Amino acid sequence: MSDASAPPPPEGSGYPPPGGDHPGGWAPPPPPPGYGAGYGPGYGPGYGTGPGAPADLGVRFLARLIDWVILFGVNIVITLVVLAAVAGSDLSGMNLTYGGHWGATALLSLVEAVIYLGYFSLLESRNGQTVGKLALRLRTRTTEGGTPTLEQAVKRNIFMAYPIFGVVPFLGAIGSIGALVAIIMVAVTISQSPVREGWHDRFARTTHVVKAA
Repeated sequence: MSDASAPPPPEGSGYPPPGGDHPGGWAPPPPPPGYGAGYGPGYGPGYGTGPGAPADLGVRFLARLIDWVILFGVNIVITLVVLAAVAGSDLSGMNLTYGGHWGATALLSLVEAVIYLGYFSLLESRNGQTVGKLALRLRTRTTEGGTPTLEQAVKRNIFMAYPIFGVVPFLGAIGSIGALVAIIMVAVTISQSPVREGWHDRFARTTHVVKAA
């Protein structure tokens, strides 16, 4: 039987030190340096709300909405130009849905896909900001804190190329539905992630949207 009045073992004897909140009067050692890292500078539990903190779903949606409004205006201009060319500058006999003109539909679908994907990919790979992100002080960056490469930017925005399905007439609606599903999944995965990481961020490998300074 051990002597209750005996002094505690000397420090460094291999026994855990006394004190702490755990049963038995000992406390676990602190985690090793870098424990819990993996989301880049400023990420992890308690990442705060200042510059570099992950942006919430609401503000990201508003930034994307601004970009969509810009692209919608560009799309209208391009559509009118293509329709005018097909109709010989006489739009009176043209259906604005250009459903009866496969060539115009295919051309517009291709051009829209290139513009939509190119807009997000080129701007995000240039400085991490589209017009919408710039307006709301957001930035797309890698988990290392840098600007995404063009390849990463293309991957995270690949669903914006959905108009390409319109090249084949009966696939146009499928492409639009697929894009809607992708957008919903982006919203769901962002809201469920502690670092506001959407599936498109994971697909691009190490990209996130954060608050800019």
